[in-house]
Amino acid sequence: MNILIVDGNERDASEKYINMGMDTQYEVYQKVIENLSTNNLNITVIHPAIKDDYLPIGIGLDDFHGIAWTGSLLNIYDMTPSIINQIELAKNLFTKKNKIFGSCWGLQVLVTAAGGKIRKNPSGLEAVVAKDIVINENGTKHPMYEGKNKIFDAFCWHYDDTENLPTNSSILASNEKSKVQSIDFTVNNSSVWAVQYHPEFNPVWIAGLMQQREEILLKEKAFTEKKFFDEEIEYFSNYKNNHNEMQIQKYKDLTNIKNHTLELSNWLKSLNQ
Repeated sequence: MNILIVDGNERDASEKYINMGMDTQYEVYQKVIENLSTNNLNITVIHPAIKDDYLPIGIGLDDFHGIAWTGSLLNIYDMTPSIINQIELAKNLFTKKNKIFGSCWGLQVLVTAAGGKIRKNPSGLEAVVAKDIVINENGTKHPMYEGKNKIFDAFCWHYDDTENLPTNSSILASNEKSKVQSIDFTVNNSSVWAVQYHPEFNPVWIAGLMQQREEILLKEKAFTEKKFFDEEIEYFSNYKNNHNEMQIQKYKDLTNIKNHTLELSNWLKSLNQ
């Protein structure tokens, strides 16, 4: 099975992860879908935010069973060349028959390319954990959420959210911070499942992200006190060896990897249909 991963980041953003000894966002994505898939995957990663000629020689957009779009540090309304490249890629994909999954930035690119609008979220930064995401009636019937708890927490990092939906779209889940936590829509023969959070992230990787962005998190009041930041980063860094029952219950949606990645498992399953 051929999978295309679209890396949403510019080179500098990926180098920050590399310099800290972390996987890049596209490496995180590749590893998680390889672990989840019941098929042998042939994965191609492209970087339209870094170069214009991003498709490898001999590879076409018709060659893939599924397309996954990563997160990014970009803001879609800035409309820089690296952003426009991605929007045009999405529009091109919409002319074909595709099954596309987008995480966070991926959702924002796909929504924009389909005619929707992304804004800076009036509620501010939603970071580290998106709390109490509620699956609505449309979501409970949707195959992306098969087996998912109706209310759950998920890893996240975003300043922006969806203001206007594309046509033929359905909101599947929401929380107090973002009305659009997940969405389903079709464009021509392309099917899009997209989430504003990050089912591909894992606790250890998110601890590295917290370390990288500690100053931002504290400045933006994502944690009311530094001690709560310290407690959370310590837990995620070493969650497999932590036996504090209160913390285990608090973070169970995030540390049960099977449940946290279920949206991706269900998407991969859909590629066989």
